[in-house]
Amino acid sequence: MLALSLSLSLPPSTVLSSLSLTTLFPTLPLQNMRGKIAMPILFSFLFLSLSSAFSTPLDFQTLVLSPLPKPHTLSWTQQDSESLTLPDPSQTPTTTLSVQLHHRDSLPSLESTPDTLFTRRLQRDAARAKTLTDAVKLAAKANVSRARGKGGFSSSVTSGLAQGSGEYFTRIGIGTPPKYSYMVLDTGSDVVWIQCSPCKKCYTQSDPVFDPKKSTTFAGVTCGSPLCRRLDSPGCNNRQMCLYQVSYGDGSFTFGEFSTETLTFRRVRVKNIALGCGHDNEGLFVGAAGLLGLGRGKLSFPNQAGRRFGNKFSYCLVDRSASSKPSSVVFGESAVSRTAVFTPLLTNPKLDTFYYLGLTGMSVGGVRVKGITESLFKLDSTGNGGVIIDSGTSVTRLTRPAYVALRDAFRAGAADLKRAADFSLFDTCFDLSGKTVVKVPTVMMHFAGANVALPASNYLIPVDSKGSFCFAFAGTMSGLSIIGNIQQQGFRVVYDLAGSRIGFAPRGCD
Repeated sequence: MLALSLSLSLPPSTVLSSLSLTTLFPTLPLQNMRGKIAMPILFSFLFLSLSSAFSTPLDFQTLVLSPLPKPHTLSWTQQDSESLTLPDPSQTPTTTLSVQLHHRDSLPSLESTPDTLFTRRLQRDAARAKTLTDAVKLAAKANVSRARGKGGFSSSVTSGLAQGSGEYFTRIGIGTPPKYSYMVLDTGSDVVWIQCSPCKKCYTQSDPVFDPKKSTTFAGVTCGSPLCRRLDSPGCNNRQMCLYQVSYGDGSFTFGEFSTETLTFRRVRVKNIALGCGHDNEGLFVGAAGLLGLGRGKLSFPNQAGRRFGNKFSYCLVDRSASSKPSSVVFGESAVSRTAVFTPLLTNPKLDTFYYLGLTGMSVGGVRVKGITESLFKLDSTGNGGVIIDSGTSVTRLTRPAYVALRDAFRAGAADLKRAADFSLFDTCFDLSGKTVVKVPTVMMHFAGANVALPASNYLIPVDSKGSFCFAFAGTMSGLSIIGNIQQQGFRVVYDLAGSRIGFAPRGCD
């Protein structure tokens, strides 16, 4: 009983750091025990201490292993060209629209080997993360300049399309009659734009370039209109028509007329959407005809068409290799899943494009990671820091101290797995060749009011065809953390802008 009472009263740090009786029981008269009592006490103490140290085993889940597959090739049917006119925007919103999403690697012109596609994806991803981070830094500097009276600053928020990294596409009808083209859907960008003829310079896209002269609903915007003034850097031609330019971090840009046009989503027509009709589009753009900005800014598609859909939309992203069922994006009341858990949507007062969330911590194996605290993800008064969710970034980036704590906890929990060499931005990889299933520690993200448990395939992913799998998180020296689309896969992510909240519904693609 002496050993029992003493061992249970010791803190775990003492149990693990020192096991000698003279250290643990300095006042115990061991010299008088002659080994008859000391040894039973010692073994009782060791047994109970070790049992206490491992009384809460880590939680594991099964990961079914599969090689890095080749993505499917896109196809679309005639049903995409049916149309239905929406009610007037001033009326009560009753319309729901849904369109399919496809991963960019599915574009026919981008076919390549699985290993090459994945390597390119990580290259695009690094550029994408830098572009988003730079946008936040520029916004913070702009506000500092204004505060000091040094003049204004304007910069269009960038999209991953600038690096060829618009990761998800849909097929949208442009104009009347609608001409269908692939468009990037991007929650990290606002301005809607397409390539237009005549082209001063256009990059190669999968569909014919849109000709505004063949559309009965295309209309230019005058320089003096409120719509033109919404642009960060509006221009004006000699006919007093509004011009737009969106510049990107790598020097890419799109330039042309600012206009209004009808967009058709399957059977739903959305009239009078402000978009850029680009005649000079240069840089690393690839494949798509343009971009449908789903950000929070005043010129984004959700902001322009929000009242018609109740200011709600959601998407579910399947893995780029899952060809059995496409992803989808839904606008309207049907976008809100009944099984979703919600966290409040936060706002960066210096930058209105991004969707900020309150990440409070993370767990590995069912145990909260001690080194990850809410303070690491705080959005400060200058607009730096914070956590955004982004459809165009693949790998989740965490500010460096949080990532190191998460990585170390996962490495400890996965100690039985054979390690492999680092791969690209991943520094925690495993050689799982020859295996079909493995047990891996669970990973959970804790948001304010919502706990999101990730499937194993959302954080341990194949990176080549040789059986190498890597922990799909990365660290960043920037204060900005980004929740990427690998971690979002399989969830229906709900953007309830009317309720100022973001939701996560597991198995949301079913």
